[in-house]
Amino acid sequence: MDNILVIFKREFRSYFDSPVAYIVLMFFLLVSGYFFTSNLFLMNQANLQTLFGIIPLLYIFFVPAISMRLVAEERKSGTIELLFTYPIKDSEIIIGKYLAALGLILILLLFTLVYAISVSMLGNMDGGQTFSGYLALFLMGAGYLAIGVFASSITENQIIAFIVALAISFFFFIINKILFFVPPALASIFEYLAIEYHFQNIARGVIDTRALIYFFSMIYVSLLLASHALSRRKGD
Repeated sequence: MDNILVIFKREFRSYFDSPVAYIVLMFFLLVSGYFFTSNLFLMNQANLQTLFGIIPLLYIFFVPAISMRLVAEERKSGTIELLFTYPIKDSEIIIGKYLAALGLILILLLFTLVYAISVSMLGNMDGGQTFSGYLALFLMGAGYLAIGVFASSITENQIIAFIVALAISFFFFIINKILFFVPPALASIFEYLAIEYHFQNIARGVIDTRALIYFFSMIYVSLLLASHALSRRKGD
């Protein structure tokens, strides 16, 4: 646990020692804020439906941008070899880096609370639905981020890591929108694989074990594959 905490602090600090965190934060808030405010008064409803609709789409581009450097940069610069000389497990490196990036995503979401505060001042906002929506956003971001960590662990090129993470994330995002082309016998399987399906259920307040198992499985499998990819690099 101590090793994970060391990696977490080192990685989280590195986001704010460079322009990465500030650029991601600025563009994320600008884009989400534009769509949120432009639709708020058109809908004339005191809720965050527009925000909960646009952020899942933004995640597909922003989360791979956050995760692409996590392992790929260290592999390219050779600093990962230095990490291998310390008594740190591969899984601890992966989890520490994952939690640091997850912390940045949490900060992104916390900044969007200004929209929730604004809506609550305009009308009677459903607090339970707002909490469910943010929980769904957090779990979706955590799932996409785990995919991004895996993508970053299989290459030294950050651009390739970004494209691989974006492609896998887009697959899980779009899969429930192409059910018309899927044989009926496989439709339920494809629907369960769709991240949007579980996101919408939780955002509506339906927090069932199927959705939680889905997100935690995605995170676990992706981080496990990332750890194995790192082990192969080390030659274990």
